[in-house]
Amino acid sequence: MEVLTKAAWIGLAAIHAMPSLALFMPSLIQRLYGVPSSGSVGILLTHRGALFLGVFALALLAAFDEQSRAAGVLVVGISMVGFLIVYAHAGSPAGALRTIALTDLVGLPLLALVTWEALQR
Repeated sequence: MEVLTKAAWIGLAAIHAMPSLALFMPSLIQRLYGVPSSGSVGILLTHRGALFLGVFALALLAAFDEQSRAAGVLVVGISMVGFLIVYAHAGSPAGALRTIALTDLVGLPLLALVTWEALQR
């Protein structure tokens, strides 16, 4: 079970890797979100990349450090489920945001697995 749990955490980290790269490669903002990387929105999305770097790092840490898994479940869960709620509330718009929502949906079984595992401890 531990190998599966580690793989799930690494999968969750991978989901958050691309948006975290926007911190280092602002040109990704246009590709990921369909908006220019310059201006106020671009600055906010670059900052979002910094926050996603934190989510990525915590998910990766949780893969190898059992003590960090409860915090990982909380942070990754807020990130993924929170976005899905906001996206649905906004009317599930097409475009780049739909891709993000679908990626988060694909990750929900991984999140469920690591959450179940964390609650067993």
